[in-house]
Amino acid sequence: MRNYMLVLSYDGTLYHGFQFQKNALTIQEILEKSLERLYSARIKVEPAGRTDTGVHARGQVVNFWAPEFVPPGQIPLALNRILPRDIVVMKAGLAADDFNARRNARAKIYSYTIDNGFFPDVFRRNYAWHIYGPLDLEAMELGASFLLGKHDFKAFQASGGSIENTVRTLFSLSLEKNANMLLLTFQGDGFLYKMVRNMTGTLVEVGLQKRKPQEVHEILESKDRQKAGKTAPARGLCLEKVLY
Repeated sequence: MRNYMLVLSYDGTLYHGFQFQKNALTIQEILEKSLERLYSARIKVEPAGRTDTGVHARGQVVNFWAPEFVPPGQIPLALNRILPRDIVVMKAGLAADDFNARRNARAKIYSYTIDNGFFPDVFRRNYAWHIYGPLDLEAMELGASFLLGKHDFKAFQASGGSIENTVRTLFSLSLEKNANMLLLTFQGDGFLYKMVRNMTGTLVEVGLQKRKPQEVHEILESKDRQKAGKTAPARGLCLEKVLY
């Protein structure tokens, strides 16, 4: 038996997140069933992150133990023949015996896409949050600056999050406008439950001038979820990359 690593890309629209759920279709269920067909054995995968319902990924990483009879270079092609078209294996390789996709991750990069056109782009309806009305990018960038660094992000953890240590480090947060599309990119050492979506929702309220940029700092200090903005929809969020 050897420890393998996969890099996955998937469209999360039709799935109830990554993690296996009883009576709900998930990425993990489909991936493990596909691996079982390939190896003729039950395989359990460990993901770097458990993306929520409707969230996408370009660079999800998983590891799993399996018999060593499929060369790593052939695994992507073999699995992609079995997997549905909305889940693609981009890369595969052997990993060290002590490698764990979740525990060994040093940082993760997420993106959030906002459609700021007058009318929503019908072809991006599953991949962007449409915001009607002009967004003040300067104000959003100022608000975002208060989030950088090591903080207690409890105010941005959604109810249902069970992690007690809510201190995280946000290394970078950039905003990039291209025509009507606004891309927010977050890089941090870890993210709480719906943290990126809650930060995005708060920054959008700043951009719509419903809040002042300085309020972001006050929200952080309060550690009170009720003071932060609403949760941005899942469809705009994408796990871009996991760093090791």
